[in-house]
Formats: sequence, structure tokens, C-alpha cells
Amino acid sequence: MDSLRAALHFGADAVYGGMKKYGLRAFAGNFDPDALKEAVTLTHQAGKKFYVTMNSYPFDDELEGFAQAAAQAAEIGVDAAIVADPGAIVTLRKKVPQLPVHVSTQANTVNAPAAELYRELGCERVILAREMSLERIRALRKILGDSIQIETFVHGASCMAYSGRCMLSAYLTGRSGNRGECAQPCRWQYAVVEEKRPGEYLPVAEDEKGTYLFSARDLCLMPLLPDLCEAGVSSLKIEGRMKTEYYVAVVTGAYRRALDLLKQGRETFMEKLPELTEELQCASHRKSDTGFLEGNPEIPGEAEGFWQAREYVGRITEDAGEDGTAKILLKNRFFAGDELELMTPSGVRKITAKSFIREKTGETLDTLGVAGEIIRMELPGSRCGDMLRGPVRNHRKE
Repeated sequence: MDSLRAALHFGADAVYGGMKKYGLRAFAGNFDPDALKEAVTLTHQAGKKFYVTMNSYPFDDELEGFAQAAAQAAEIGVDAAIVADPGAIVTLRKKVPQLPVHVSTQANTVNAPAAELYRELGCERVILAREMSLERIRALRKILGDSIQIETFVHGASCMAYSGRCMLSAYLTGRSGNRGECAQPCRWQYAVVEEKRPGEYLPVAEDEKGTYLFSARDLCLMPLLPDLCEAGVSSLKIEGRMKTEYYVAVVTGAYRRALDLLKQGRETFMEKLPELTEELQCASHRKSDTGFLEGNPEIPGEAEGFWQAREYVGRITEDAGEDGTAKILLKNRFFAGDELELMTPSGVRKITAKSFIREKTGETLDTLGVAGEIIRMELPGSRCGDMLRGPVRNHRKE
């Protein structure tokens, strides 16, 4: 719910989230019916849309429950279901016709006949496979015309397999990625063993940080945003349903500002591109590339871990009062005198941290290392939902 609020506050036009079953993030903080109702209400109050993810592959004995869950979501008021399996799509169009359907990227749509088939089934939008190049997206849009919306991922973690169709996790851990339970074994370290030398583990390609044979780089299409928009993409999707509220805020805010700049023209966007790219470095991430958009991506094997250029230190929970003092939920330690940054929907501004009041005791402090505490600090102009970040002290950085 905190990530949902962050997405709305920092400029998302729509959010997507899962229920307790039938999505491909079984270990995310998915919504039960009451929480889903709250999430949809918050989203609609903000004038935005909520899409429920139902992109698992249900067996025959699961289809009835699948349809019942979709009907409940429709009654709650979700704006569409994101579905991957053709049989599940047919089932929903028959049993829950009032619920719009978007085709998940897990359906691996890479050509016009497939998109037209989904349109004939009554789907409103197709979320393309990550393997599509910019040239192919342009050609697809030209063939389809305006008959169906197309959406593409622009940012986030990428799977080393074909749009997530991978059996590594199921084989090694019994947890299937195609059932929402991926243990991400592609991120583990590997070595090889020669048949006649059992027990001798030979590194495949190793540096001081380890060996990462399958680990793909993250996706970042910020530099190609003008081309994507001109290609006729209807919606840009950010991967991040198991990310922190801080990650959601940083990335959503950056892409929101980027799209707003594009409305002023490509030149305006290009002038600000270095600043936008630097902003994306402030959230925890691996090395990134442009995926398949410009051709085949970098060979995986060097996305060895996470780093970030800034650390999340607090979220404003009440608008600053007339005296300029705001209430802040502490996330990480900072010190009076630190050069911090206030993240707002309109951009980021630098501030100098001052001594603050610990609400629990009323004492004035220069620092506090207890996450979850409420403090009050002078922060004129800050609004509920804005965030504070500062120097990296507790998380990995480059």
C-alpha cells in the first residue's frame, strides 16, 4: 500500500497490483479483498486507474476460482485485469464480460496476428514481450492501426529467459516462476565441474564480486523515450511490484517528469536527459541497458548486485504547517547538517537537515537511528507523501 501511494503521489497514471492468488508475484505484498478495495478507492480518488494482475497459468481445476476472483475484483471496481493465458482470457470474456482485459507480457506477444487475435477475443490492450525492438514496435503499430492499445516495459529488472518462461527455479527449488514463485536462481553464483574431476569447482568468469552467469542487466529506456512515444506506444510500464516505496517514487517521478518534458518537445527533453538519468541512479538498481529495443542486449553475466546513489531517510506524513515544520516517518539515520534532498512530484530540491524533535519524547536531537519513529523538522513547503533522501550510509553504492 505504501508503494501504491508513492506511485500515485509521484505521477503514475495507473498502477497494477495482485490479489492473493493468480498473479506472478506470489511473495509480494498482495491485496486481500478488503485491501484491494482500499487500493482501488485510493487510486480512483486520485483520478487514476487500477489494474489487477491475473497473469498466472491456471489449470482446468483452477479456472472456476480464477473467474470468481476476477468477478470479485470487477465488483470492487478495478479498471482491467492483466491476463496471460488464452484459456483464462476466454473464460473471463464469457464469465466476467464487464471486466476489461489487458494481455500480459507473459503471453509473449511479438507479432500482429497474435495482437489481432487478442483484439477479436475482446482485449483492449496488449503488453508486448520485452524482446521487441523499436523498429518492430513501429511496424506492429502501423499494421494494427488504432484497433488495440500497445504497452511496453521501460524500466526495471529483466529475466534472462524469454519473457520469464524459465524452468531454472522450478528445477532447482521446486518454485516455478510461471506460478509466481521464482527464487531468481539466475542471480546466484555458478561454477562448472569437469566430469572426471568431481568436487573441483571451476569459475566460469569471475571477478572480485563473484560469478554471475545468467544475471541480466536491468532495463532502462529513458534515453529512447521520444522514439517509443513516436512509435505509437499507448502506455509505459515500470516493473516494480516487489520494490520499495522509495524505488517506486524515484522511478515514477523521473518518468513522469520526462513525459511532461516531451510535451514541450524533444529538444527540451534532451536538455534534461542527463539530469533524469542521474535521478534514476538514486534508487537501488543493477547495471542497466536498453534491452532488445536497439537490437540484442548485452550478454548477461555482469549484473552482479545492487547499488544506489542516494538513501531513503524519511517520508513526510503531514503537510508542513504555517511554521514550516513537517511530520516525518524516519526510515534511515541522518544527521543535522547533512545535505538532503526533498523529493516532490514537481522535482527534487536540496535542503540542509536541521535539529529535529522526536515526537515520542519531545526531545531535540541531531540524529536518531530508530526507523519507524516520527520526528518533526523544519521543512517549509513539503507535502504529505513527499520523501527525504540523503548520503548512502547503509546500502551498497558504486
